[in-house]
Amino acid sequence: MQTTMKKTRTHPDQLIIGLVSVSDRASTGVYEDQGVPALRDWFAQALASPWQMETRLIPDEQAVIEKTLIELIDDIGCDLVLTTGGTGPARRDVTPEATLAVATKEMPGFGEQMRQISLKFVPTAILSRQVAVIRETTGHAALIMNLPGQPKSIRETLEGLKDADGKSVVGGIFAAVPYCIDLIGGPYVETHEAVCKVFRPKSAIRAK
Repeated sequence: MQTTMKKTRTHPDQLIIGLVSVSDRASTGVYEDQGVPALRDWFAQALASPWQMETRLIPDEQAVIEKTLIELIDDIGCDLVLTTGGTGPARRDVTPEATLAVATKEMPGFGEQMRQISLKFVPTAILSRQVAVIRETTGHAALIMNLPGQPKSIRETLEGLKDADGKSVVGGIFAAVPYCIDLIGGPYVETHEAVCKVFRPKSAIRAK
């Protein structure tokens, strides 16, 4: 049993990230989870700002997912929570329902863009029900996003797609995440542009 403890920032701009893999089989040890390791590796490459994370591996149970999201934001203090798995049309896929249940605002643009990226590869991307939301509590707010479960899809969703010349074909969703976190009162997040270039309006860019 994990002990819930509030994370302490070691730097004012440190991003606290919650990573949640939702899988009945991985959570019972039938196979090894790939979602959280893929996310951890991506953030290690992409983030130029300091960061720390809290991870969870849980079954496809709506009550458990809701409780986990609330714990990560309200108790631990995560600024950003990413889930993988449980977003399809199957009866056991309830991650979007759990995410919406703990939300105070929906952010539909993220889900729309995730499906646009996946549709470049498979027509069944339209079956994905990924959502993104804001959860606000007293003095704190966080962005929650449902991501795919496969490592390749996770990277493509966050970074976007480029052609053979390195030009953007479809933008990744993470380019908009740091400014969203700015707007909800979170830390100022910067990335390595070779992996993911952040977009902010000129008025929101911090002078160096």
